[in-house]
Amino acid sequence: MKNRWQGVFPAVTTQLKKDQSLDLEATSRHTEALIASGVTGLIMLGSLGENQTLDPREKRLVLEATVKTVKGRVPVLSGVAENSTSLACLYARDVEQLGADGLMLLPAMIYKGDPRETMHHFQTTAKATGLPIMIYNNPISYANDITPQMFAELADTKNFVALKESSGNTRRITDIRTTVGDRYSIFTGVDDLLLESAILGIDGWVAGTGIAFPRENQHLWDLTRKARWDEALRLYQWFTPLLHLDTHVKFVQYIKLALQECGLGAEWVRAPRLPLKGRERDQVLSVIHEGIRTRPKLPKGR
Repeated sequence: MKNRWQGVFPAVTTQLKKDQSLDLEATSRHTEALIASGVTGLIMLGSLGENQTLDPREKRLVLEATVKTVKGRVPVLSGVAENSTSLACLYARDVEQLGADGLMLLPAMIYKGDPRETMHHFQTTAKATGLPIMIYNNPISYANDITPQMFAELADTKNFVALKESSGNTRRITDIRTTVGDRYSIFTGVDDLLLESAILGIDGWVAGTGIAFPRENQHLWDLTRKARWDEALRLYQWFTPLLHLDTHVKFVQYIKLALQECGLGAEWVRAPRLPLKGRERDQVLSVIHEGIRTRPKLPKGR
């Protein structure tokens, strides 16, 4: 593969209009803001991108529009979250043709496979494309746990180049390094474990809430790269109530509401998700508005 993936690869929302139709222009405006903040990649159509509620044509339209907007400035990855291995292979081939730079591959949705079946799904999908692939491990949400030993078994598949580790157990980062060394770039996908994960030696961050606060998000990452841990801790303490929004079952609604309050998008989501209302909405807005009110002053150029 040309380059080792590292840095901030945010998970990007699919912006929608109030009638739930795609808003490709708004999605493109947001990707421009993220690129301006200094991210080194973009992940479209992941869980935060509402992949599973979009129809096949819509997913391809989102990716095609993003590739045209980005124009090669950073890698554009697409989530692959299909219900069957054959559909995952078809989608992987299609997005390669549309100009994607890589994939973030999830286990097959709906069915909880055993380790042999999960491995088969990953290996078969990888054979369908020449694109580099980030394997997404999130046993909390998707019921399939990819262990360090399984990552070792997958290491012979050359286009598996990175891991998004979202088990919520930071011990896994060290266990993966012990088992497979530097075979993969390791990304954390849990916002409110970023600092802990950075200390353990990750390569990148698939950021969630930070897409509403991209400058602060990027600055926090940069501080960890420079081992400026005291400064990173202070910024992380401000950020943490916001980062908790990423680890709730309604993280899509929460983060889209944060985008709206920060002027970077709209809160509209695709059913069965619905926009927040009542006390829950007020509570989330309180967290967001407090974060905006106390937003730290960053160094010039950040």
